Amino acid sequence: MIGSKFDERVLAKAVQALNKHLPVKRKTLLTLLSEDKPAVQGRDNSVLRIKKEELHKIANLIPQEDYGKLRLPIYIELTSDYGRGIARVHGKSECEIVRKLLGKESEESKEVDEIFMHRGDMRKLRRELQTATQYAFFYKLS
Repeated sequence: MIGSKFDERVLAKAVQALNKHLPVKRKTLLTLLSEDKPAVQGRDNSVLRIKKEELHKIANLIPQEDYGKLRLPIYIELTSDYGRGIARVHGKSECEIVRKLLGKESEESKEVDEIFMHRGDMRKLRRELQTATQYAFFYKLS
């Protein structure tokens, strides 16, 4: 029992270390569009710049009324719970952006608030939005 608690703590610390690049606080698309040099501050005190071109690309994919709701960067969540090579993006606006960029639009998927992707789709999404997406690692403690 003590060994497994120790192992879980070590694993939790490792996952924390993997996520040091994530922002302290994400900003809305509306806020980032108004900044001269759009950026968020990372937990490791780094500055994560987001390209204006990517912000405009995102702005063209969602309704203007959602600009104040969408928080960037978009997290591509990785965990062993989803299976090998599968990631999740969640949030209605986030999923709308991903569906449109990956060409996976359909009437029944318009109200979905989570999408699961395979590696190929993750790579394509990261190529399209290099600075507006980030990988986030998760691990569930038992």
